[in-house]
Amino acid sequence: MDKNNASSFLSCILLSLVVTFTWSSVAPQVEARAFFVFGDSLVDNGNNNYLATTARADSYPYGIDYPTHRATGRFSNGLNIPDLISEQIGSEPTLPYLSPELNGERLLVGANFASAGVGILNDTGIQFINIIRIGRQLEFFEQYQQRVSALIGVEQTQRLVNQALVLITLGGNDFVNNYYLVPFSARSRQFALPDYVVYLISEYRKILVRLYELGSRRVLVTGTGPIGCVPAELAIHSRNGECAADLQQAADLFNPQLADLLTQLNREIGSDVFISANAFTMNMDFVSNPEAYGFVTSKIACCGQGAYNGIGLCTPASNLCPNRDILAFWDPFHPSERANRFIVERFMTGSTKYMNPMNLSTIMALDSRI
Repeated sequence: MDKNNASSFLSCILLSLVVTFTWSSVAPQVEARAFFVFGDSLVDNGNNNYLATTARADSYPYGIDYPTHRATGRFSNGLNIPDLISEQIGSEPTLPYLSPELNGERLLVGANFASAGVGILNDTGIQFINIIRIGRQLEFFEQYQQRVSALIGVEQTQRLVNQALVLITLGGNDFVNNYYLVPFSARSRQFALPDYVVYLISEYRKILVRLYELGSRRVLVTGTGPIGCVPAELAIHSRNGECAADLQQAADLFNPQLADLLTQLNREIGSDVFISANAFTMNMDFVSNPEAYGFVTSKIACCGQGAYNGIGLCTPASNLCPNRDILAFWDPFHPSERANRFIVERFMTGSTKYMNPMNLSTIMALDSRI
């Protein structure tokens, strides 16, 4: 090669490197699988911190065992279920969608749209006033996609969303903070419990169909846990520590119908888009036999007051247990971080008793081949 050709060849290589470096610096690349979260306080990572609402977990002792030892808006002593799923799939924790830190390349990790207090129905949690109802969460998901499109283009954004993992957790509040919120509530006068459940499932169907329309192709859908066994309900209904029968009946009606709905949707779509996560059984494992999981009790909350520490909110003035690892419940409604770890273990490797038609490890293995 003569001197001129060598010089031209070297110039081309340098120009190519400059273009590549410049493009990579202005167009972020999607590396890990994105993760999107919708739902209520079981999965809220702090959106309600940015809202004028009483449904907040933004002060001590919330977050006492979080890496920063500060309250983050998670209804936990430490990490919650989305944090632990992110840990398992090798991703950064999702930021709340309302966080000002969620911008630029951080958007590519995904986003958490969940808001404590919400339910399937818009009238659920009305006492909390300003929360992000599920319809608004889905609108934010659309807005998110527009923001990411400006960053990496429409086609790449569609691919990111299609390949993402989605978690949605709804239903518990529709009983605890609606139907059974007060005696003779509006919904309990309108519906007998079995009819109310049918109505909830019909409304949930619309939400899940909309998620699919917005590009979601792998959606973990949790049923409701044993809501009659949480310390808050024991404090109101229980004399000897037995679970509240009416709330347990609600869960027993709701969960099988939700599982049937997911099977039906998958059949209509022709693909296993919706994965049923049996939160009731996941929780009942340690609620019914806490000692087998290293807990002293599943009846008393670590943080609270009154019977079972189940009355009112967890505040700086509440009773606070010294060792959060030996109690299954952190506050009157929410599991401790250690309990959440057992739940996420079931997500990852549980049999079809827990995850149907497949667990998250199988999903990750299958999707890595696509």
